[in-house]
Amino acid sequence: MLRPLHNWSIAEQMTSSRFLFSNGVVLRSSDVPPITTFLESHPGAYTTTRTHNGASSLLFWERHVKRLAESIRILLESAPKLLFRPNNASLSLPLSLPVTSLMWESAVRALVDGSMKKVLPIVMNERNGGEELSVTVLVSGNSERLGRIGKVGEERLSEALDVHVYVWGYVPRAFSVRGNGARVAVAGRGRDVANAKYSDWVRLRKHLEKLRPPSVTELLLSNDGDQILEGCVTNFFAVCRKDKDEAEGNSSRDHGSACAFEVQTAPIRDSVLPGIIRQIVMEFPHLLTREVFEAFSYVHKSSAGKVCLSLGIPFREVAPSWSKHKIWEEAFITNSLRLLEHVETIQAPSSWESLNSKTWEEISWEEKRFEDGAGMITTIIQKGIMEKVILEGFPLGDAV
Repeated sequence: MLRPLHNWSIAEQMTSSRFLFSNGVVLRSSDVPPITTFLESHPGAYTTTRTHNGASSLLFWERHVKRLAESIRILLESAPKLLFRPNNASLSLPLSLPVTSLMWESAVRALVDGSMKKVLPIVMNERNGGEELSVTVLVSGNSERLGRIGKVGEERLSEALDVHVYVWGYVPRAFSVRGNGARVAVAGRGRDVANAKYSDWVRLRKHLEKLRPPSVTELLLSNDGDQILEGCVTNFFAVCRKDKDEAEGNSSRDHGSACAFEVQTAPIRDSVLPGIIRQIVMEFPHLLTREVFEAFSYVHKSSAGKVCLSLGIPFREVAPSWSKHKIWEEAFITNSLRLLEHVETIQAPSSWESLNSKTWEEISWEEKRFEDGAGMITTIIQKGIMEKVILEGFPLGDAV
């Protein structure tokens, strides 16, 4: 039996409502393929977000449009075949096109807004009452239209782009409920052009499925078996305990903090997707204050944690090292659908070379368990994300 390609199942994500706006036509549930099938069959850059509070707002929509425009720009400059699918071998794709950030983002926004306004009124009128929605916007290059344009300039480049909007019903799961955490395994190498979000990755990652142990809900990527980069559809964070000398040695640089913990995640330069929720988490050190801690003191009684949170938990962009997993106190993954999910178990192969095996059963696995559910620091970061959800929610009425 095939396991889901996402870190939660398609059945969990999708209810009866599915809508696809493509080529000027709105298709409904029975005519709409699963989201993974659709992405596999269409090249391009894409982004996925969801609604909140009874589909009254889109989460972090401004950030998503900006990241989508940046992904298109990156593909145009470094991997155009991931954006365009030539209809004949004689068509040569541009390797570099004149794109400046502000004008380009504005052009992409206009294309996306036009498509959203055509499909969202229909979706809102026909959706099941009370359900949240997931929204995926895919921008593909049209090679025939590109060939007809002739000399390509930024002002005309958007004419060679097609926008597809895929909307489906989504059921968020509760945070920090035992059994709702992620069970992850290190099973593959990092991806190419990782700083852009593109649809071909859905196809490229399928070969990793044979290495997915039972019950694992997300596969992590590493180029050496030690430094963990990200998940197939998530960013990965580890909350690490420092040794005493390191904590004391950093105190002068951390404004007097004697904090014994730090949050680690791989830097973008290591070929990691700049996820929207990752970006938000990295903006959080100023939120980890004594006031925030006291709001959670009835749940977590750690005196060491009180010192850390009153002075601020350090965040460091460095790939968490599996060889040091014994000092990991917590771990979590993030993406724009689940927002933040605490990790319950992590598995890694005893030998990196064993990932050349044909199935997960041929691999000897090491495992780390986090017994107490979502930890204190993970919980506080999740609270900060939910506060950002309110602050940066984009009213759905403005997109219709």
